[in-house]
Order: sequence, then structure tokens, then C-alpha cells
Amino acid sequence: MQLHEMIEVFSWFKIFFVENPGMAFGIELVDTYILTIFRVIVVSWFCVMIVKLIKRGTFKFGYILCLSFILAGALGNIIDCAFYGMLFDHSYGQVASFMPDEGYSTFLNGKVVDMLYFPLIRTIWPSWMPVWGGQEFVFFRPIFNIADSAICVSAFILLIFYKHSLFASLAKEKKTNDE
Repeated sequence: MQLHEMIEVFSWFKIFFVENPGMAFGIELVDTYILTIFRVIVVSWFCVMIVKLIKRGTFKFGYILCLSFILAGALGNIIDCAFYGMLFDHSYGQVASFMPDEGYSTFLNGKVVDMLYFPLIRTIWPSWMPVWGGQEFVFFRPIFNIADSAICVSAFILLIFYKHSLFASLAKEKKTNDE
């Protein structure tokens, strides 16, 4: 697909090809290289945490599974950032070529591919509404990928069902590091 090309699967689900240079929802607070290094550090810490929790054997399977899905999603996004720019050329007005002589970016400076788009509700704000009156409103505007879904859904499940375990494990880790 070319960049910004869209395939309508259903009226409420579209495959929409975008390249995300930043964090969730395309937010760009820091350089892609710095963001990728930060992601690698966080994923490394997550790996250590999961191994420690499994060795202790005190946590429920669902808790470890959620942490593992967050780890897998983050790792998938890191792989995109690390290699996508080297393995493909640009997709502006063309379908990107795989393994060109030179990719569009260097190692750790690529973009994350997002393609899942669910515009569930499309409407216009009422004209009497301050600020947004008369403008288009789309409920659920973000475009994301499966890795983002794994991270968000797992984090949501952790906060809802394992909130106590999550904060307890962080406190135990801090206590262990302090000793």
C-alpha cells in the first residue's frame, strides 16, 4: 500500500496505512532515536521484572500474561523503529520496495506502521457547541497496530483486575533495589 492509502473492510473498520514517527497517537516529544533507546531500556526492565516474578511464583497466570503482552507489543514497535526504515524505501506516492539499495532511514530511526482504523461514529458537532461547533467529529479516530492493541488492552486489564498486584510488585522491586 502507499502511504495514506485506505481499504474499507466495513463502514466502521478500515485498513489505513500510516507511518507513526512518535509515540501513541503520533505524539512526537523527542527524536525517534532517543525514543527507541528509551523503549529498549523499558523493555529490558520489563524482561527482568517478568523473569523475577515467574521465579517467585507468587503471581497469577493472567498477571504474567498481561505483562508479557505489553512486552511483546513494545518489542514489536521497537523492531519496526529499528529495522523498518532500513528494509523499505519511502511510500509517498508509491508502494515501498522491500530491500532497496538504501532505505528511507537508518537503524533505530524508522517509523512504526499503523493500519487499524475504526471510525465507529462520524458526525458533525452541533453549530451551537463552543469551540468545535460545525466541525467533524469521529469517534474512534486513532489509527493503531496490533502491538499497540496488546499494550493498551493488557494495561487496561492490569489496572482493572490486577491493580493491587501491579503496585505491590513495583513496591517489592523498589524495596529489593534499596537493600
